[in-house]
Amino acid sequence: MESSNLQKIVIVDFGSQFTQLVARKIRELGSFSEIINFKNIFKLRNDTSVKGIILSGGPLSITTNKGISLDSFLIKKKIPILGICYGHQILAKKFGGKIKVSKHREFGKAILKVKSNCILTKNFFKSKKSVVWMSHQDIVQKLPKGFKTVASSLNSKFAVIANEKFKYYGVQFHPEVSHTENGKILIKNFIFNICKIKKNWNSKNQKKLFISNIKDTVKNDKVICALSGGVDSSVVALLLKKAIGNNLTCIFVNTGLLRKNEANDIKKIFRKKIKLNLVYVDASKIFLKKLLNIDNPEKKRKIIGSLFIKIFEKYAKKVKNAKYLAQGTLYPDMIESKSVTGSPSSKIKSHHNVGGLPKNMKFKLLEPLKYLFKDEVRKLGSELSLDKNILLRHPFPGPGLAIRIPGKISEEKIKILQEADYIFMNELKKEKLYNKIWQAYAALLPVKTVGVMGDSRTYEYICLIRAVTSVDGMTADFFSFNKNFLTNISNKIVNSVRGINRVVLDISSKPPSTIELE
Repeated sequence: MESSNLQKIVIVDFGSQFTQLVARKIRELGSFSEIINFKNIFKLRNDTSVKGIILSGGPLSITTNKGISLDSFLIKKKIPILGICYGHQILAKKFGGKIKVSKHREFGKAILKVKSNCILTKNFFKSKKSVVWMSHQDIVQKLPKGFKTVASSLNSKFAVIANEKFKYYGVQFHPEVSHTENGKILIKNFIFNICKIKKNWNSKNQKKLFISNIKDTVKNDKVICALSGGVDSSVVALLLKKAIGNNLTCIFVNTGLLRKNEANDIKKIFRKKIKLNLVYVDASKIFLKKLLNIDNPEKKRKIIGSLFIKIFEKYAKKVKNAKYLAQGTLYPDMIESKSVTGSPSSKIKSHHNVGGLPKNMKFKLLEPLKYLFKDEVRKLGSELSLDKNILLRHPFPGPGLAIRIPGKISEEKIKILQEADYIFMNELKKEKLYNKIWQAYAALLPVKTVGVMGDSRTYEYICLIRAVTSVDGMTADFFSFNKNFLTNISNKIVNSVRGINRVVLDISSKPPSTIELE
């Protein structure tokens, strides 16, 4: 989305794994935030919409990376600045402070003690102390000119510093993580009490802004939307329909790796209820043939991703005069696939809709949700009156059931898993557990075990069930079912699904495990 005319807080990214959490916190408070690479700070030179700047943490050390500094034009702009961790040290160094490698590193929880009052820390401390989360080995050794000490920890004398005359602040800890008590209050103080930014970020305003931006961008041209039936691509499709009407064509490719009845449900919702121009492509046999005897999970992903793009491109070419391709790319997709800002952070995993399209594909890319997080997309979908079966649907992986069948895939295995998963999802909904869980699924393990049914011996597959709670999927904990539910679901799957004679429960958290098996 274009945000050049929207008041915002800009987060300068130095590669912290928590940078996107800062953005989330600000948006949750009702204001727009945007992340940029520290190398692109110059782009803010003439941007009058910036009301505050936050310098993120990062994996680098000022003691060894002496070339990184705070651009002087930011000081001249007289915009409030908050430095977090590494950003705290950069700010201190800019104004004459000294940084050194600490003899005692601080990782994890630390106790912060108040030294002086400050608008940044108003209502932040309880009884002159606060539990915060630290992650650093360098410290500010000498207080920069014009600053005062607001709070200290055992190993960081200058853990919170402030120059209230010019509205510059630095905190050695991470207020954006949940482990820091009242961290949201500190961020709230900065954006509202110090930056004086107005609340401008809610789903109703987003909807109007997105539709207006799409109209201005697309004008009278035609757009193709890659529709999966998930909440992200569905919200994109609804936005486009409201913005350009019949100039939108959605293409839905059935890979044969979807859940039971999913393809038919998607066709009914989008053709009959929403009345979209939907092109349905049944490519299930092609995908199954290509995946025959493939057991390596990365090869599965690559085969599915490249084949999907090939088929999609074939049908997209049939839409005459289409100039744009719309996707449901989200901010975490971009951050996980690559550093969105080009900062020195690590790639987590690849996403087929980020950088996976052919270089010679003759479409302009349209990604209206690329600055949003999943919870923001759901709120926007609700504002657009998206069907609740899609709006509240658990995340479903792009490769579909292929990564929930470890090892080789066959049509028989897919059908067995579809039946087991169908029973699991229905029971979750029946017991009103579905909406309490962030993601749940059944998987078919590549192991057969001996069982007994009646007087007969069976030798069938193991079904694994998994359910996790999470906010954004970056971390997750397993959901605690009661014994009665587990007994019931095990009996129903074993008695109803031929091919399964044993059910196991995955009670791993993320980390160290991932949510999906492959």
